[in-house]
Amino acid sequence: NDQKSLARIKSIFQNNNITKIGYDLKNQLKTLNGYEIITEGPCFDTKIAHYLINPDIGHDFNILCKNYLNYKVINDLNSNLDHEINIGMEKSDLSFQLKKFLITDLKKGSLLSLFEKIEMPLLMVLSIMEINGIKVSSSFLKDLSNNFHNDLKLIAERIFNLTEFHFNLSSPKQLGEVLFDRLKIVDSPKKTKSGQYSTSEEVLSKLAKDHQVVKEVLEWRSLQKLINTYVDALPKQISPISNRIHAVFNQAVAATGRLSSNNPNLQNIPIRSKRGRLIRKAFICENSNYVMLSADYSQIELRVIASLSEDPNMISAFKNNEDIHSSTASKVFNINISSVTSEQRSNAKTVNFGIIYGVSAFGLSNQTSLSRLESKELIESYFNAYPQLKSYISNQINFARENGYVETLLGRKRYLKDINSRNPIVRGAAERNAVNAPVQGSAADIIKIAMINIQKIITNSKLKSKMLVQVHDELIFEIHKSELDEMKKIVKYEMENAFALKVPLVVDAGIGENWFEAH
Repeated sequence: NDQKSLARIKSIFQNNNITKIGYDLKNQLKTLNGYEIITEGPCFDTKIAHYLINPDIGHDFNILCKNYLNYKVINDLNSNLDHEINIGMEKSDLSFQLKKFLITDLKKGSLLSLFEKIEMPLLMVLSIMEINGIKVSSSFLKDLSNNFHNDLKLIAERIFNLTEFHFNLSSPKQLGEVLFDRLKIVDSPKKTKSGQYSTSEEVLSKLAKDHQVVKEVLEWRSLQKLINTYVDALPKQISPISNRIHAVFNQAVAATGRLSSNNPNLQNIPIRSKRGRLIRKAFICENSNYVMLSADYSQIELRVIASLSEDPNMISAFKNNEDIHSSTASKVFNINISSVTSEQRSNAKTVNFGIIYGVSAFGLSNQTSLSRLESKELIESYFNAYPQLKSYISNQINFARENGYVETLLGRKRYLKDINSRNPIVRGAAERNAVNAPVQGSAADIIKIAMINIQKIITNSKLKSKMLVQVHDELIFEIHKSELDEMKKIVKYEMENAFALKVPLVVDAGIGENWFEAH
């Protein structure tokens, strides 16, 4: 009888003409995959539909039922089989009812195409990636853990030598007392609501430049976080069945349209610190028949803003394949591109990325060695170099003020309810989002299109290679060595041609035995 039921389920889920409607369908797709049922045909996920309509609020099933159907879902904990079946049937019925309301709202917001062409096909791709997982070397992590714990002790010793006092480094209260009462490193230290000294990242980062002890404390904290979040946590997340880690990729969390991941969060492995990068060495291939390929977009957000703003100077720099940071430095400092120093390039780079996030002269002076006046002059020169970028930014803010939202190249909307707020801090944050959301969201949409197209080729050509992980602008693949040349071409072509901007999209690809070597 079970075989009969499975055959019946299979005939429905593998039928291209039947739309599968449900809430958070990815989990069901993975369950069916365990029974060797590969879902085909259109899907309608009520959670993701609601996420596109209202990216900034919760998408809990109960909230959807309450808002759209005025129905309260009964969640009692009676767990006999009949009861579970009834709950399942009720959920299916409610999802079916929700669909017509959500379709109306998707059409109203001109979001149906984004939903059907990007988010629903992506659902299938993510379910495959989650099933694929990624292999992790627990022996490498064990050695790394020993090394990191030793480093932690050494940093703690250095701190105790500098403070001439032993205390609990994990206690913000004790740390605050040592830094501000005992060492008196500042005159009027900031306090928290509870009255103790603030030792937040933000407070300490500003003091680190001038005080070695604070620098050491920040290093101790970041190492402690690496150990707790990754080095000692990853081995516990390895599946005993596949010997791989199966992270979950969330489509309906980040309001900008970016994916997020958890169990573990692969998007947050620090790449700027030497120790953080080492963690990537733990991510390895299944066996020696495979090699890892990392492909990432080169400066996609700057290319998107060049395209959106249609600034001729920025566009020509990208079209001529110039290094955009050196090109910016040469325009801003009014020198030949060949004379740009590494410090000038670094400052230009900070402004390039900062402009997308609405950096101020104050913010820029904090991130560079420039004074506030020099930072102000640099930002002014920057806008003189890229005049159309400046008008694009003010146009975006004006559009948001009038319409209450901004949108990406593919029509994803970000609603900004605080854009006309009387509070300048709240309004300023909304204005920065008005500029940033279309840039970050367009970049997110573009990589999603690439993922859909690459997975389609892998599936249709029955390739042994697998797409494993997406981290913002980067895709990680486990490539069967026999398919290496073919896959390199496919990945590069599909990523660079996912969407036509006014400047070329460029992808850098690397290969190695592990994620660290490939990146």
